[in-house]
Amino acid sequence: MKLPPLMVLTDHAQCSGPLVDVVATAVGAGARAVMLREKDLPDARRTELAEQLRAVLAPVGGVLIVAGARGEAVHLSASDAFPARRPALVGRSCHNAPEVRAAGDAGCDYVTVSPVFATASKPGYGPALGVDGLAALTAMATSPVYALGGVHPANVADCLAAGASGIATMGPVMRTPQLVADYLAALSQEAS
Repeated sequence: MKLPPLMVLTDHAQCSGPLVDVVATAVGAGARAVMLREKDLPDARRTELAEQLRAVLAPVGGVLIVAGARGEAVHLSASDAFPARRPALVGRSCHNAPEVRAAGDAGCDYVTVSPVFATASKPGYGPALGVDGLAALTAMATSPVYALGGVHPANVADCLAAGASGIATMGPVMRTPQLVADYLAALSQEAS
């Protein structure tokens, strides 16, 4: 399963409206990969949200990734065990060199590397890596790297120049889902 260069992560606490509506607007603006996080919600609610988001993504051939170890496309935290039965798509959150190496050794299909820039949504993961830190981690990665944390359309080019294959974004799109168009424009400008 190949991922597009932009991945939108959900966060109901930062949403400018109901989560499904915000994601629908982001998908309408061009998002084709969405990661359902919301680990603080009960399983039944997460399952319901997953079904609703799949329905939003299906008409455009988009992919829903679910944070945690259950599902067809999953995203694991740095410390989550790799699922016993391999899903079709597996990603992992990474914040340093040992985590990037471990994700490669486990056979992850992609990794998110964060925080690239300062962001309020990534407290406790140390100082921002910056472009040089991102470049160092992408150089050792064996799978595509998605830059995450404080990435805005204006610094997409810096992330791609540092070796990132794509961008993962949460807060900016949860607050203003129409920003997806700006991210995609920045990504396509760098691709040409």
